[in-house]
Amino acid sequence: MAKVKIGILGATSYTGAELVRMLAFHPNVVISYVSSQSYEGKRLSDIFPALAGINDRVLISPQEAQKWTDIDCVFSCLPHAASADLLVPIIGKGIKVIDLSADFRIKDISVYKKWYCDDKHPDHPAPHLIDKAVFGLSEHYREEIAGASIIANPGCYVTSVLLPLLPLYKSGVKIDMIIADSKSGVSGAGRGLKQNTHFPEAHENFSAYAIGHKHRHTPEMEQELSLAAKKPVIMTFSPHLLPINRGILSTIYINTNISAAECTEIIKKHYVNEPFVRVREASDLPQIANIVHTNYCDIAFTGGTEGLPVIAVSALDNLVKGASGQALQNMNIMFGLAETAGLLR
Repeated sequence: MAKVKIGILGATSYTGAELVRMLAFHPNVVISYVSSQSYEGKRLSDIFPALAGINDRVLISPQEAQKWTDIDCVFSCLPHAASADLLVPIIGKGIKVIDLSADFRIKDISVYKKWYCDDKHPDHPAPHLIDKAVFGLSEHYREEIAGASIIANPGCYVTSVLLPLLPLYKSGVKIDMIIADSKSGVSGAGRGLKQNTHFPEAHENFSAYAIGHKHRHTPEMEQELSLAAKKPVIMTFSPHLLPINRGILSTIYINTNISAAECTEIIKKHYVNEPFVRVREASDLPQIANIVHTNYCDIAFTGGTEGLPVIAVSALDNLVKGASGQALQNMNIMFGLAETAGLLR
C-alpha cells in the first residue's frame, strides 16, 4: 500500500511538533513537507532538538506549501483565520485537510463572527467551505469523517466535555443544567508569549480565566450538545490554568433524572468498542498523570445522591486526544487505515 503523503502547516507550534513526533512512527505515512512562517529556511530539529534524527526537514513557507500538488493530506496547526485563508487553495486542488484551528468548527457563520472576528479579521476567510467540513470528534462522527475532505478538529476543552455528555443526550437522558469546570496545562495556550503563561506567573499558581460564557470553546460545545439534544443547550464553562505542561481535567456538574451509576452504564455501552475512551468507576476517578502523552480520554461518573448533581470527571492530554492525536485518528479514518495506527505503541 502506498504511503499517505502529509504536509504540516504550522509545524513549529506545540500541536505541529506533536504531530511530527507521532507521524514519524506511523507505518502508513510519509511527511513530505513541514511549514513555518517564522522559521522558514531552518531545520525543524533546530527549533525542537528532541526531533533530531526524527525529522530534520527544512521548514518551508506556507506560501510555498500552497504550491505542492503531490500531497494527500495537509494538517493545519495555524491560528484561526490564518488557517482557513491558507487552506483555500489547497482544498481547491482536491487535497484533504485536517484543520486544528476553529475556522471550520462553528456551523453558524454569525456565531463564528461573534466569537472569532475582530477589526483585524472582520469576516470568515472561507464561509463557502463551512458546510463541507465535518466536525472531527472521531467517536461520534466516524462515518462522516470517512467520506470527508475537510475535518474541523475539535478543541481540547471541547473534547473533554463532549465525550462524557454526548452519549447521555443521544440516549434521551433529561439534563437541566451543565456546569463544566475545566483545568488545562500551560501548553494549551500555545507557544506565543503571554503574561499569564510566563513561568513566574503560572508556576505555583492556579487561576481562572475567560469565565462567564466568554471562552471561545463555549459555542463549539453548545453547538454539538444542541445537535445531540435536538434543542438549544446553554452551559456554564469555567476554564482554569494549571501550573503543569500538559493535560486537561474536566469536572462536569449535571442536573439529570438518572443516577451516576446509570450514566456510567450508558457511557460503557456507547464506548464499548472505542479504543481511546476508557470508562472508570466512581472509586477510580480519572487523573491527568494516567493520560499524558496518550490518545486516551478517561471518564467516570459520581455524585447524584440526595438530590445533588451527577458529576462527570474526564481527563485527556490537550496536545494529543485534545489536538494532534485526535487529528491523526481522524486521518486514519479518512484514509481507511487502522484507527489506532501511530497512536498505540
